[in-house]
Order: sequence, then structure tokens, then C-alpha cells
Amino acid sequence: MKKTFKKVALAYSGGLDTSIIIPWLKENYGCEVIAICGDVGQGKEVDPVREKALKSGASKVFVGDLTEEYVKDFIFPTLKAGAVYEGKYLLGTSHARPIIARYLVGIAKAEGCDAICHGCTGKGNDQVRFELSIKALAPEMQIIAPWREWDLKSREEEIDYAEAHGIPVPVTKKDNYSMDRNIWHLSHEGMDLEDPWNEPQAEMLKICQTPEAAPDKPTYVEIEFAQGEPVKIDGKEMSPATVVSELNRLGAANGVGIADLVENRLVGMKSRGVYETPGGTILYAAHKSLEELTLDRATAHYKDMLALRFAELVYDGMWFSPLREALSAFVDETQKTVSGVVRVKLYKGSAVVVGMKSPYSLYDEDLATFGEDEVYDQKDSAGFINLFGLPLKVRAHMQAKNK
Repeated sequence: MKKTFKKVALAYSGGLDTSIIIPWLKENYGCEVIAICGDVGQGKEVDPVREKALKSGASKVFVGDLTEEYVKDFIFPTLKAGAVYEGKYLLGTSHARPIIARYLVGIAKAEGCDAICHGCTGKGNDQVRFELSIKALAPEMQIIAPWREWDLKSREEEIDYAEAHGIPVPVTKKDNYSMDRNIWHLSHEGMDLEDPWNEPQAEMLKICQTPEAAPDKPTYVEIEFAQGEPVKIDGKEMSPATVVSELNRLGAANGVGIADLVENRLVGMKSRGVYETPGGTILYAAHKSLEELTLDRATAHYKDMLALRFAELVYDGMWFSPLREALSAFVDETQKTVSGVVRVKLYKGSAVVVGMKSPYSLYDEDLATFGEDEVYDQKDSAGFINLFGLPLKVRAHMQAKNK
């Protein structure tokens, strides 16, 4: 027998999937639907959400401005960890889901909802991210996933359903990329991208210039970090979200931050996506370079190993796990000296660090110089090499005796 619910909290974006879920829930469960939208910097996409949700049948609509909190508490910890999924993906969708889920759970509890619904497909990663976050924050809450229940099999059928119910949707059958946008990035999946042989079309891009169309003159930007977090752009102090927005503007104008990759989804398949992350690409390059200047060898190398695991945890929806929290504690300890200024050159799709300085710099010009110095006795290296190479020497003698 099918479960019944009185009041359902819906993670609502106003996109194709969630646009049709409101009438579907009412038809199939006869429940009251509360639409909840977490604004993590989607821009104009949020403007029509309230009116659209009410017209689609929601009894209430909540829209929370989470952008500053998202950047400070989710993006920056991931940046400080140096976490990148499979070498290219800067996790823009991945770390947006837990903060939206946290807001969703808070409203659902306050409104007395007995279930939470999301519009993620059964093939994607987001269903895992939402549901693991909900389980961590509200283990008693029931979860509804229409894509695992309804008879609709494709986005084309969703569009037909929307048209039949008089619901306007932001895509057509000819322009039907699956997109996710927030202050950090814009992702594109589906349509011609499903064939990895197809080159992404320039008109698909919504944020970035193509590198070919970017200015012929480079742009320079200086970013100041305090304990691993960017706090100033060109000497001007800014809030976390403003830092990202300003770097988005500069990076996009110069064609920076377009990544095309075939990634391994958590659910076991490969998918191809194109991501526009202009500001994030600049920040990762700058932060990594500042760490080169301020972290010792052992810490830097160990942190690189943990960055891979951190990225997997975020990608897999395990933000609220004990391991992610423990890794963040380690990362925060490493960032105590990651302060300074980094100068980045933006030019036709590239973000290249061309200068950096820090009061905590471990770079000693007197030691590193190829010129004459009085602080390093080169004769000392012979003894070091003898000791460091002793295991190799012993093994070579053993092999010679046993030939």
C-alpha cells in the first residue's frame, strides 16, 4: 500500500523537474506542498520562483538567501583543502547540495512536514547528496523521489507533462541542456554533450567568453588571503560572496574556467559535462601557489593526498560525515600561515600566477640562490646523500653477491 503524507517540503528550483513535481505530488499523494528554494547565487533564476511555485499549486513558498553562508562555510573549506574531483571538477554542484538540504530540513521541521521531496533523477549524484544530508540532519524524515516512482522517462516527456498542466518551463526540446547554476559555477549536461566526440558549442556558454573571443590584452588581479581564505581583491576588502562574484566577472571576460570532462559518477556510470567556473579557477590557482610558498614539504605533500579524499567525500554527498569534518580540522590547522598576496595574469582562457608574497614565506633567497652565498655549505650534501642512499647501496651489494 502506498504511503500517504499530509504535508511535503519540496526542494524547489523552478526548473523543469521541480516545476512539474508540485502538481504530481498533489495528484499522487493528495498532500499539501511547501516549496523551498535555497538561493546560493543562481541570479535571476530565483526571481520568478515564488510566483511560479504558488501558481503551480504550492501552499507556501520559502526562498532563503544562503549565498554568503554557502561561500564562507562550504566553498572556502573545499578551496582550502585543495579538493578537485578527478583533476578538473571544482565541485560546484556537490557542495551546494548540503547547504540547500540543511535549509530544507530546517523549514520542513518548522512547518511540521512529514516528508521531504527532491527532483533528482535516479541516474544522478544529487539524489545521493540530498538524501545523505537529510539522513544526517533529520533521520526521522521520509523522502520522496518522483524520478524513482513516476512513468516519465525523459526530459521530453517532462516538457509534455508541463505543457499539459499549463506550467511554463525554462527549456524547450531544442534547448534542453540539464544545467545547474550558483555563484560558483554553471554546469551543462545532456543533448550533444552526450557524445564525447562532439566539441562543446560556443553558444552553450552562459557565463564565460570563449578563449578565442577574449581580449588580446591580459588582465592582472591581486588576491589577498588570510589563513587560506581570500579577503581582498586589488587591495579592496570584500565579503566572501563579493570576492567570488568579482573574480567571476574578471575570469569570464577572459575566457577562464571552462572545463570539459567525462567524470565517474558515484552511481557507477560515466557522464560528460561542461563546467563554467571562472572565479573558482582563479582562486584555486592562487591558493595553490600561496601554499607552495608557505607550507613545508611534508605538510604540503600529505595535504595533497588528503585533498583527493576530501573531494570524493564532497562529491559523494558526505559533507556532514565525521571524516569530512575531521579533514577540515586538519586543513584549518595547515592554513594558519597561508596568508599573503598573489598576482594572477588572466589571458585567453588561462589563469597564471605571476607573483606572490607572504610574511610567512618559507622561501629563502639566500639559500635558494645559484650565486655565491655564505649560508649553505655545499660540501654538507655529500654526507646527506651517503646516508639517504645507504639502503640502495646495501641492496646493490646483496644483489651482486647473489648473482
